[in-house]
Amino acid sequence: QVQLVESGGGLVQPGGSLRLSCAVSGIIFRIYNMGWYRQTPGKQRELVADITSGGSTNYADSVKGRFAISRDNANNTMYLQMNSLEPEDTAVYYCKTFRNNWSAWGQGTQVTVSS
Repeated sequence: QVQLVESGGGLVQPGGSLRLSCAVSGIIFRIYNMGWYRQTPGKQRELVADITSGGSTNYADSVKGRFAISRDNANNTMYLQMNSLEPEDTAVYYCKTFRNNWSAWGQGTQVTVSS
Protein backbone atom coordinates (compact mmCIF):
# COMPACT_ATOMS: atom_id res chain seq x y z
CA GLN A 1 0.00 0.00 0.00
CA VAL A 2 1.50 3.30 -1.11
CA GLN A 3 1.45 6.17 1.36
CA LEU A 4 2.63 9.75 0.92
CA VAL A 5 2.54 11.95 3.99
CA GLU A 6 3.26 15.67 3.73
CA SER A 7 4.37 17.78 6.67
CA GLY A 8 5.91 21.17 7.38
CA GLY A 9 3.11 23.48 6.31
CA GLY A 10 1.90 26.37 8.42
CA LEU A 11 1.54 30.12 8.72
CA VAL A 12 4.51 32.29 7.77
CA GLN A 13 5.00 35.99 7.16
CA PRO A 14 5.85 37.34 3.70
CA GLY A 15 9.55 36.94 3.06
CA GLY A 16 9.78 33.97 5.37
CA SER A 17 10.73 30.35 4.74
CA LEU A 18 9.23 26.91 5.17
CA ARG A 19 10.46 23.41 4.42
CA LEU A 20 7.92 20.83 3.35
CA SER A 21 8.58 17.10 3.62
CA CYS A 22 6.92 14.16 1.90
CA ALA A 23 7.56 10.77 3.46
CA VAL A 24 6.83 7.87 1.13
CA SER A 25 6.27 4.19 1.85
CA GLY A 26 5.12 1.18 -0.13
CA ILE A 27 7.23 1.74 -3.26
CA ILE A 28 10.88 1.51 -4.27
CA PHE A 29 11.28 5.23 -3.75
CA ARG A 30 14.55 5.71 -5.63
CA ILE A 31 13.11 4.61 -9.00
CA TYR A 32 10.08 6.89 -8.91
CA ASN A 33 9.78 10.48 -10.03
CA MET A 34 8.41 12.93 -7.49
CA GLY A 35 6.70 16.30 -7.58
CA TRP A 36 5.15 19.08 -5.54
CA TYR A 37 1.88 20.62 -6.65
CA ARG A 38 -0.35 23.28 -5.11
CA GLN A 39 -3.99 24.22 -5.27
CA THR A 40 -6.10 27.17 -4.16
CA PRO A 41 -9.92 27.21 -3.98
CA GLY A 42 -11.53 27.45 -7.40
CA LYS A 43 -8.29 26.82 -9.28
CA GLN A 44 -6.71 23.79 -10.86
CA ARG A 45 -3.89 22.02 -9.13
CA GLU A 46 -0.62 23.30 -10.58
CA LEU A 47 2.93 22.00 -10.72
CA VAL A 48 5.37 23.70 -8.37
CA ALA A 49 8.44 21.54 -8.99
CA ASP A 50 9.37 18.00 -9.82
CA ILE A 51 12.43 15.79 -9.58
CA THR A 52 13.16 12.68 -11.56
CA SER A 53 14.51 9.43 -10.19
CA GLY A 54 17.87 10.56 -11.57
CA GLY A 55 17.73 13.89 -9.77
CA SER A 56 16.85 16.25 -12.62
CA THR A 57 14.66 19.11 -11.48
CA ASN A 58 12.03 21.33 -13.05
CA TYR A 59 10.32 24.42 -11.59
CA ALA A 60 7.32 26.57 -12.31
CA ASP A 61 8.43 30.04 -13.42
CA SER A 62 6.68 31.59 -10.41
CA VAL A 63 8.96 29.81 -7.93
CA LYS A 64 12.29 29.70 -9.76
CA GLY A 65 15.07 31.09 -7.62
CA ARG A 66 12.95 30.90 -4.45
CA PHE A 67 12.07 27.21 -4.04
CA ALA A 68 14.32 24.16 -4.13
CA ILE A 69 13.17 20.55 -4.51
CA SER A 70 15.31 17.68 -3.29
CA ARG A 71 15.07 14.02 -2.41
CA ASP A 72 16.72 11.69 0.09
CA ASN A 73 16.56 8.19 -1.34
CA ALA A 74 18.06 6.66 1.78
CA ASN A 75 15.12 7.93 3.84
CA ASN A 76 12.36 7.75 1.19
CA THR A 77 11.64 11.46 1.60
CA MET A 78 11.25 14.42 -0.71
CA TYR A 79 11.61 18.04 0.35
CA LEU A 80 10.60 21.49 -0.82
CA GLN A 81 12.59 24.37 0.61
CA MET A 82 10.54 27.53 0.15
CA ASN A 83 12.24 30.89 0.63
CA SER A 84 11.10 34.48 0.08
CA LEU A 85 7.51 33.38 0.42
CA GLU A 86 4.80 35.61 -0.99
CA PRO A 87 1.07 35.79 -0.23
CA GLU A 88 0.51 34.32 -3.70
CA ASP A 89 2.21 31.12 -2.52
CA THR A 90 -0.69 30.45 -0.14
CA ALA A 91 -2.20 27.09 -1.11
CA VAL A 92 -2.56 23.47 -0.16
CA TYR A 93 0.65 21.73 -1.22
CA TYR A 94 0.50 18.12 -2.39
CA CYS A 95 3.24 15.65 -3.13
CA LYS A 96 2.97 13.20 -5.98
CA THR A 97 4.90 10.13 -7.01
CA PHE A 98 4.72 8.92 -10.59
CA ARG A 99 6.24 6.47 -13.01
CA ASN A 100 5.05 5.50 -16.48
CA ASN A 101 1.23 5.81 -16.35
CA TRP A 102 0.90 5.36 -12.61
CA SER A 103 0.76 8.02 -9.91
CA ALA A 104 -0.26 8.54 -6.30
CA TRP A 105 -0.89 11.64 -4.18
CA GLY A 106 -0.53 12.70 -0.60
CA GLN A 107 -3.29 14.32 1.42
CA GLY A 108 -1.84 17.83 1.27
CA THR A 109 -0.50 20.38 3.73
CA GLN A 110 -1.68 23.98 4.06
CA VAL A 111 0.77 26.83 3.55
CA THR A 112 -0.46 30.30 4.42
CA VAL A 113 1.67 33.38 3.78
CA SER A 114 0.23 36.37 5.59
CA SER A 115 1.23 39.19 7.89
